[in-house]
Amino acid sequence: MAFYPKKRSARHRGKVKAFPKDDASKPVHLTCFIGYKAGMTHIVREADRPGSKINKKEVVEAVTVLETPPMIVVGAVGYIETPYGLRALVNVWAQHLSEECRRRFYKNWYKSKKKAFTKSSKKWEVDLGKKSIENDFRKMLRYCKVIRVIAHSQVITNNI
Repeated sequence: MAFYPKKRSARHRGKVKAFPKDDASKPVHLTCFIGYKAGMTHIVREADRPGSKINKKEVVEAVTVLETPPMIVVGAVGYIETPYGLRALVNVWAQHLSEECRRRFYKNWYKSKKKAFTKSSKKWEVDLGKKSIENDFRKMLRYCKVIRVIAHSQVITNNI
């Protein structure tokens, strides 16, 4: 019953609904990685089921093929703990966001003016903007309990 009801997915990209608890003793690392279902196929393998008739015999099983294209970090979000859960305190975006990333923020890329993230990229060019970005990073280090990166995958590198 784990995969019921059988219906079409509401979104074509996966969504992280829960993050595992972070261990502070371990070095900084990513807790998840995005992958896409590319298809299905079958394999022949030797079954390891003691007490069964098929034990140590070859069986055919269905397998799912996942594509995991390389990811690029485009920003960071710092969260503080509140009585109601985590709340975003500071967002910092990268200076250069690829067109592939920016078009995900539009419903219709061709009808849009393609102005997303122009103001945040101009922050990196001005001295006052650089100071505000450094200030945001200091706020993250001082106040935030959780820091998450915003990343996008390079789907164009897939072989699909």
